Amino acid sequence: MVRLDILSDPICPWCYIGKANLDRALVGRADVPFVIEWHPFQLNPEMPRTGVDRDSYLAARMGGAEGMARADAMLAERAEAAGVTINRFVGQRIPNTLDAHRLIHWAGIEGRQSAAVDALFAANFVEGRDIGDRAELAGIAGRIGLDAAAVARLLDSDADIDLIRERESHSRARGVSAVPTFIIADHYVVQGAQPPELWLQVIDEIAAEAAGDGA
Repeated sequence: MVRLDILSDPICPWCYIGKANLDRALVGRADVPFVIEWHPFQLNPEMPRTGVDRDSYLAARMGGAEGMARADAMLAERAEAAGVTINRFVGQRIPNTLDAHRLIHWAGIEGRQSAAVDALFAANFVEGRDIGDRAELAGIAGRIGLDAAAVARLLDSDADIDLIRERESHSRARGVSAVPTFIIADHYVVQGAQPPELWLQVIDEIAAEAAGDGA
């Protein structure tokens, strides 16, 4: 088995699409070679805890409404190709994702990390929920089989905040500046929402190397 570390942010649409493409590739191979772990990376660690208005924030980053419209059109096209939905909700806010990353971390301890990532992507991009809201996060925890009440208590504390920040700082110090970033066997790096075909090639190369080592 090969370790696959994924740096991601649940508000990142390219991370959502990238995971969908990876999942499609994994379905196409009976013997999945990866042991996957998700790692925190906030696109904007300075985001206010209450979040910001999506349209205003993205328009400012993309040079106005026309730039945002072009970006939305590109995302819609890539999302359709990946078989996922990205809905646009009027008045939606972009949240601070520190607490969402804490939930992903705790879900990993319980062996539910990928389920947490999937649920957060769905909540944000499909259902239009505020994944910076602690009550929403506790509800997500319950839906993926965690103890919602225990997660709610943890979210109301400072538990693992420093750990999440330290892990992210470590990744930035190693040169990670954008997500999704996939690190294979702590050596090879794949960046961006790559198509399933690339992942199938990677998987086949790993299988060939393993067969050669065993020969």
